[in-house]
Amino acid sequence: MNERQFCVNLARLRREKGVSQRKAASDLHISQALLSHYENGAREPGLAFVCRACDYYGVTADFLLGRTAAETGARLTPEAVRQLARQLRQIAEQAESYI
Repeated sequence: MNERQFCVNLARLRREKGVSQRKAASDLHISQALLSHYENGAREPGLAFVCRACDYYGVTADFLLGRTAAETGARLTPEAVRQLARQLRQIAEQAESYI
């Protein structure tokens, strides 16, 4: 985990959401002091907190942890997967006609 980027992202997301540390900490089921420690890099969070924070701020873990600049990842719905499979079958059928 890029600790510095995690701290920066966590604090920035809270400010962008327009909530105080007290409110965010309450919503995330931790103390304000612990959130402050996470935001200033004095403590490292566990996986459960990272998951809650991602859900709370609507970002991916990769973004929160500083592994990517993209806040959200592409998510395929079941219908999108079915549509993609249909398209791949059509491409395969067309390719067979050239063989």
